[in-house]
Amino acid sequence: MLGVHGRWPVTPLLLFGESMTTLKMPACAAVLAALASFTAPAGPAFAQDAAQRAPEIATGYTEKAGWAARKYMVAAANPLAVEAGYEILKKGGSAIDAAIATQMVLTLVEPQSSGIGGGAFLVHYDGRKTQAFDGRETAPLAADEHLFEKPDGTPLSRTAGIVGGRSVGAPGVLRMLELAHKQHGKLPWKTLFAPAIRLSERGFPVSERLNGMLMWDAHLRKDPVAAGYFYDKEGQPWPVGHLLKNPALAKTLREIAAKGADAFYKGHIARDIANKVKSHPTNPGLLTAKDIADYRPKVREPVCSDYRVYTVCGMPPPSSGGIAVAQMLGMFETRDMRALAPTNGVPGPDAVHLFSEVGRLAYADRNRYAADTDFVPLPGRGLPALIDKDYLARRAALIGERSMGEAPAGNPLGLEMAWNWGRDNAIETPSTSHLVVVDGHGAGLSMTTTVEDAFGSRQMVDGFILNNQLTDFSFSSRDKDGPVANRVQPGKRPRSAMSPTIVFDKQTGKLVLAVGSPGGPAIINYVAKTLVGTLDWGLNMQQAIALPNFGSRNGPTELEAGRFPQSTVDALKVRGHKVQQTEQNSGLHGIMRMSIHGEPWWFGGADPRREGIAKGD
Repeated sequence: MLGVHGRWPVTPLLLFGESMTTLKMPACAAVLAALASFTAPAGPAFAQDAAQRAPEIATGYTEKAGWAARKYMVAAANPLAVEAGYEILKKGGSAIDAAIATQMVLTLVEPQSSGIGGGAFLVHYDGRKTQAFDGRETAPLAADEHLFEKPDGTPLSRTAGIVGGRSVGAPGVLRMLELAHKQHGKLPWKTLFAPAIRLSERGFPVSERLNGMLMWDAHLRKDPVAAGYFYDKEGQPWPVGHLLKNPALAKTLREIAAKGADAFYKGHIARDIANKVKSHPTNPGLLTAKDIADYRPKVREPVCSDYRVYTVCGMPPPSSGGIAVAQMLGMFETRDMRALAPTNGVPGPDAVHLFSEVGRLAYADRNRYAADTDFVPLPGRGLPALIDKDYLARRAALIGERSMGEAPAGNPLGLEMAWNWGRDNAIETPSTSHLVVVDGHGAGLSMTTTVEDAFGSRQMVDGFILNNQLTDFSFSSRDKDGPVANRVQPGKRPRSAMSPTIVFDKQTGKLVLAVGSPGGPAIINYVAKTLVGTLDWGLNMQQAIALPNFGSRNGPTELEAGRFPQSTVDALKVRGHKVQQTEQNSGLHGIMRMSIHGEPWWFGGADPRREGIAKGD
């Protein structure tokens, strides 16, 4: 089991269930004594800058101490969604059951980030085996590699690509969750929709985050349906605390609860989506009702690799996350990471330097090779070549005292590809959400779910937002080196950085932790940071999540604004780093196993940069 070795001697307020008052067992004192809470410096306030470029803006930073439970737990990005998952777990539901209930409420209360109009990746452990469920959207059969190119071959602008019908792929999350429920559900499908239906009909209070997102967005008001739901008659977003009801979503969810996912994929809802997409007044799309009806989720083999005394399992292609995280860990394994542990809650220049250089190397491979492997082969002998320990050791040997600036893609095991790949230039955006669940039956899961950009394509139908997932394809189909692996093709799934991750004790096989995050291509760095924090630096889940975000995506070295001292910035510049300090709006959620005086506990963490919590018994 994984013990907790907090480095900052500050006793946390331990939230168990709803409040401290529910802690009545003698073991509470042991838990309080065993946990140390990292008090992070205040993060950036809500950005009012109209020039803000991040697709999902920062809306504050709230310190959190973490949550503990003995039997089961759920952590997600909104308290109402967590309550739904908790309600299902209390009824004896499985981790999958709780995830479904949580996702349905996220569709309602966090529409900017995820929902039934989007897709998801899920890594699930049932107590015996680990599976990777692929609910990624697919491109319309009528699409081709020129979907995001102008007639002269140059790429469209960001706005032209995202807003409208052009960017909408066939949604996948419902079919994926239905498949997972058939294999691992314990409660009836219909039961899992009750919390979301109830909230949709009775209303939920608009949160500060949703209000801030609505105030900031420039395009959602252009859709009449969305404008009528999210804004008042003067075009102002509903204020914080306003009771927002969504009867259209309640009707949709009732149909799906009663008839299964077929109600979404083969009935009027699919036709409504297709009509919405093709009738956009300025940017119609190609998605048809047949594309939606033909959608199929897939169960894939997870990407699993050993890291020290652990086995780490993540998502395979079309996500690049599992491979990239495994590559980063494989390179970290060649170094003494414990020697780089922060002493005051902020990683020092040596840690940031190594982490950034490792990130450059992993992202170089990602940007060259990662794509839907049902269409595009990985180099050499495939996935094993990219996470081969010898290959990663050779890559890590390229790291010196100075930054390499931009790393070249590697050549796994020296094997030649049949052709060269061009460089990808997809518009990847961080409006996504993440949830983790452990149940009372020995199962656990990590699920990243998304509509892509904030409020997706800015199209609303039948109570939910439609994704703009196709903009995760490269906007250029080829360059001087050849075709781009992640170019648009009919029926293809766009590359993702989503990195739902589960970690096991290599010797005992016990589940150690589950974690993941939104954040577009930066997800990989966010998850890797948290894994190093927990597995190498001895932090509990909340402490690791609260660490400042940092790293490189094979460009500048990125530091979370307001979280690093100037001395660190100066030291990095001396080593040749081009430092960029920005809001890095992660949404990490995780649960880890702890041993307190020989007794097993679950400890959950939620990102202080968003409004999520964890809850369990």
